[in-house]
Amino acid sequence: MRTLVIETATAACSVALIDADGVVAHRHEVVGRGHAERLIAMVAELPDGGRASHILVDCGPGSFTGIRVGIAAARGLALGWGAALSGYTSLTLLAAAAFGRDPACSELAVVLEGGHGEVFMQQFAAPLRAIAPFTSLRPEAALEILSPDLALFCSGVRFITAIDPQRRVHDVLPDAADAVLLPPQDAGLPPVPIYGRAPDAKPAAPRLPMTGAPA
Repeated sequence: MRTLVIETATAACSVALIDADGVVAHRHEVVGRGHAERLIAMVAELPDGGRASHILVDCGPGSFTGIRVGIAAARGLALGWGAALSGYTSLTLLAAAAFGRDPACSELAVVLEGGHGEVFMQQFAAPLRAIAPFTSLRPEAALEILSPDLALFCSGVRFITAIDPQRRVHDVLPDAADAVLLPPQDAGLPPVPIYGRAPDAKPAAPRLPMTGAPA
């Protein structure tokens, strides 16, 4: 069974076709805010136009817009192709990639750029086990939690090194091709957004009906 992986939770936009033997083909670009313009074109560049019987999409946390673009595209393709659809988290994907590249690593933290100067953070132990829930914190608060010798991965590390330049960091972005490293239990989430913090815009409070006649 082939799976189309869609990754749009950060400044990177990537897609991959994977199967039981590994990565069939993939595309990866750093697009900033251009996910909506590039995503479907990148899928079309894959063999057979990216068509697969299963679609796997990053549900977040990360960029509000990127997450929405990825999930909307995944839902549309799944409907059109009659494909199964599931999700994963950006934090788990990054941890899986880090452990896969460094088998000697026993623990790490993924530190992803959040909003309003905060970072999304989660700690993992090898081979791939979350040892703390993910949270959104100010960088200085994150530093209070993180062990000084813990390796840190992803786009939020620049906020950490701005405070403590001695930290051991790896400034990387998620890549759809690394989904081959996800165990089944981490690739079966409902395909709904995981934002990590509340959106800035809030719905207006309902207006109460007027009672009585005006004075």
